Amino acid sequence: MALMATRTKVPLLLQHRVVKNGGAFGKVGAMRSSSTAVVESRPVGLGVLGLKDYEDYRRSLYGEITHKALLVDAAGTLLVPSQPMAQIYRTIGEKYGVKYSEDEILNRYRRAYGQPWGRSRLRYVNDARPFWQYIVSCSTGCSDSQYFEELYNYYSTNKAWHLCDPDAENVFKALRKAGVKLGVVSNFDTRLRPLMRSLNCDHWFDAVAVSAEVEAEKPNPTIFLKACDLLGVKPEDAVHVGDDRRNDIWGARDAGCDAWLWGSEVHSFKEVAQRIGVQV
Repeated sequence: MALMATRTKVPLLLQHRVVKNGGAFGKVGAMRSSSTAVVESRPVGLGVLGLKDYEDYRRSLYGEITHKALLVDAAGTLLVPSQPMAQIYRTIGEKYGVKYSEDEILNRYRRAYGQPWGRSRLRYVNDARPFWQYIVSCSTGCSDSQYFEELYNYYSTNKAWHLCDPDAENVFKALRKAGVKLGVVSNFDTRLRPLMRSLNCDHWFDAVAVSAEVEAEKPNPTIFLKACDLLGVKPEDAVHVGDDRRNDIWGARDAGCDAWLWGSEVHSFKEVAQRIGVQV
């Protein structure tokens, strides 16, 4: 997710994930299916019982704190691009001869991101430069290596990203104080850890599972299981929060975790904490 940045959901250009309208090398958005009823993405029976009944059911099994660990998606949930991807591609690209409009860049980005990546089963291998070079070139029609490096480096900095929820730090502190372990699960390349350090949020988490390191990308259950292993919890004791129904919700549930859709089922980390049973 580092050269991402738009949010419509096709991964950000050098970001990792289908963006909903912004991302690091362009998280644009070609993945998230609109609004298939939220009930369809919840655990069996939740649509019938209702959310409160499900939460009461969890508390009857686990006590007031319903989950021992919280897993959080990075781009699109914890972090969001500061500027629309197509705007950045266009602005930086002007001096390299990029002529496409922002709408054209966005549409071309979506088409490129939606194509199978033939060089590897993984898009984000190590720093993911080959993949992002392909995306940038297809999106803008420019293959200038200096242009690519400028974009790639931009999405590696805290100038390109900001925290989605300004109250996140206080909420995470309260969760950890209550004994809830915290982890990040992200389809991202190796820039994620230094990016989190630059945003001063890396120390909030007990573990980080990055697809480029785990060699598995959401919705593959492997990456969620790795995060649970790093935290020392069973999948059924963890809940994952992310903004992509397929990658985050279905993937986490396939791994045996609970999962809540960011922007639909939960809208802030305070709400997440309250659902877990921790008051902030």
